[in-house]
Amino acid sequence: MIAARYHEATKHHFNRFARSLGYLDWATQPNPFRRYEDAPLHHLPRVAARPGRSSPVAEGAIDTADVPYSRLYEPQVVAHSVNEQSIGEFLRCSMGLSAWKQYGQSRWSLRVNPSSGNLHPTEAWIVHDGRVCHYAPREHGLEERCRFESPVARTVKVRATDDYFLVALTSIIWREAWKYGERAFRYCQHDVGHAIGSLRFAAALLGWRLCLLPEWSDAQIAALLGLDRDDDYEDAEREEPECVAVVGRDPGFGIRDPMVSRDALLAAVRSGSWSGRANRLSVDHVEWPAIDEVATATRYPGPGASEPRTSEPRTLEPRISELRTGSPIPDRGSVPRARQIILQRRSALSFDPRGVLERETFLRMLDRLHPSAPPWDAIDWPPHVHLVLFIHRVRDLVPGIYAYLREPALLDEWRAAMRAEFMWEAVTASSGESTSLFLLVPIDARRIANRVSCDQDIAEDGFFGLAMIARFAQPLRQHGDWFYRRLFWECGLLGQLFYLEAEAAGARSTGIGCYYDDPVHELLGLSGNEWQSLYHFSMGLPVEDTRLTTEAIGW
Repeated sequence: MIAARYHEATKHHFNRFARSLGYLDWATQPNPFRRYEDAPLHHLPRVAARPGRSSPVAEGAIDTADVPYSRLYEPQVVAHSVNEQSIGEFLRCSMGLSAWKQYGQSRWSLRVNPSSGNLHPTEAWIVHDGRVCHYAPREHGLEERCRFESPVARTVKVRATDDYFLVALTSIIWREAWKYGERAFRYCQHDVGHAIGSLRFAAALLGWRLCLLPEWSDAQIAALLGLDRDDDYEDAEREEPECVAVVGRDPGFGIRDPMVSRDALLAAVRSGSWSGRANRLSVDHVEWPAIDEVATATRYPGPGASEPRTSEPRTLEPRISELRTGSPIPDRGSVPRARQIILQRRSALSFDPRGVLERETFLRMLDRLHPSAPPWDAIDWPPHVHLVLFIHRVRDLVPGIYAYLREPALLDEWRAAMRAEFMWEAVTASSGESTSLFLLVPIDARRIANRVSCDQDIAEDGFFGLAMIARFAQPLRQHGDWFYRRLFWECGLLGQLFYLEAEAAGARSTGIGCYYDDPVHELLGLSGNEWQSLYHFSMGLPVEDTRLTTEAIGW
């Protein structure tokens, strides 16, 4: 399979890294902002939304700023109306700018959604009210790429209500390939997963549901967004379709209606009025044929061209009886606020090795990983990604290497796949309940975590580091190459949750895309490609770089 071959070819090894230029060609550094020249730009309101209000709230009024962080994981919240103001808040708290950084004469932006190397290959699109729009985060505006007839637009509404829209994600792979070479396709998919998580949490902040639409093929997403309009990308880097999701305020609406009306929507945009041409991001490019090959091979053909789906079409009705929301993570004596946590998220650059995380806080973080609550209701596949943790400084937990199973039934299979000498000693919560966390070997794992994570101190200086281990060969055999992307999306979703959980606990996280693939597998005793490490992560007490100045986005 092409995806498996690409994955093998882009592994890092102790004696060599995956193919890249080996240096940064600053002359071809991509522009971080995609714009569509001559497309009408509609600036979005820069105030938060309020339930039941269709107009901007007065300055100082109570709005989404007071939503507790724990509400992001709860099924019943007050839902905001869908309008320009609330969509603006949704994008602000998912794909918008969070701050500007400066060092000397260099100035760059940070975004709410994380990205490998802060390169941001992921672009967001909104389809609503008879328009297809690209989100411009620097301007906080929607570039109107297509306007289609509103009578046709009404045919795609759910239950004849306006409280519904589509959001789509695309990738400009060159942004990552400029720095990372052939391994960049992996990082683009991590970033899509982070963006899905960012969108889902922003939807939860507003009391909305969000769910990916598996009925849309990548070719249909491209047609919806105009990515297949060659003249509009004549001199520009192309965008790769990734996914489309339905977002709405009715907690019980299903996804059948958008599926049925997909053809009508595509017909409408084909005959709509299009405007705008994509800007060119770099003056020159390096070609990476391996990326082109895997991007083509992993495009989703739609459910009719892959293994038939055996499950019933999912709705966004939460399974309340199965929710494992836990209690809010304490934030130094105060109740953390969801919007503040979302907007203050940063990727840590280094950790203070004296930092310690409380045991119950750590276990509550892990409890968020169960697939019966947000953000896991955004995707339609069961867990394929589980954790191996290098625990360094969690109070009342023995330092060592641990396994965390997001699917408890996996225990016997994982024990058989890993080293026979591992202990698999169960860890319980203070209440005596099981946690799905198992001690494999008590050991000072700091240097091990550092070594397998491309010799990076940030993997050993935090409270803990982890490797995301995915069931790999079986889902690719079952579904095809297209599922390769989904495995990385799941990793990105996990990472986004850890990012927010860290901020809520007064700490910080960072994703680690550089690690030595097969040495991780050898450490665990995993052979073949049934299981593969797809992402590393670390959390700890951050050390700020005082050489940098920060300009916050003040709304």
